[in-house]
Amino acid sequence: MKTLLVLGLSLFVALVMPGAEAKVFERCELARELKRSGFDKVGDWVCLVEHESRYNTAAINDNGRSRDYGIFQINSQYWCDDGKTQGSKNMCHISCSKFLDDDIRDDMKCAKLIAQQARGLTPCLGHACSAIKKL
Repeated sequence: MKTLLVLGLSLFVALVMPGAEAKVFERCELARELKRSGFDKVGDWVCLVEHESRYNTAAINDNGRSRDYGIFQINSQYWCDDGKTQGSKNMCHISCSKFLDDDIRDDMKCAKLIAQQARGLTPCLGHACSAIKKL
């Protein structure tokens, strides 16, 4: 069901935003990009992306009052502005739609800020990531 929702929303975004092209990264390709961009604990980040968006930059998850956007599933309540979320703090000072294209530089910049604010990635993924951490 969630897969159908993501696919439907991805199609909608593709039709509404013709200039923005989404991308589904390969695991190793994403790991290289994260390493090149100075990310620590790349295996943890790859695990997070696999479980949150399946490496799809066009992924959107509706949480009711807010939505999660892009490859890192960045939330509109705190980190970006989607024009729909009341009281959005927009701490990354960016439109959520910028997280839905194939250029993940802005996504990575915001993800680093989120990790910094949270003092690192939280252990919420736990055992689910143990196999992926071997990158």
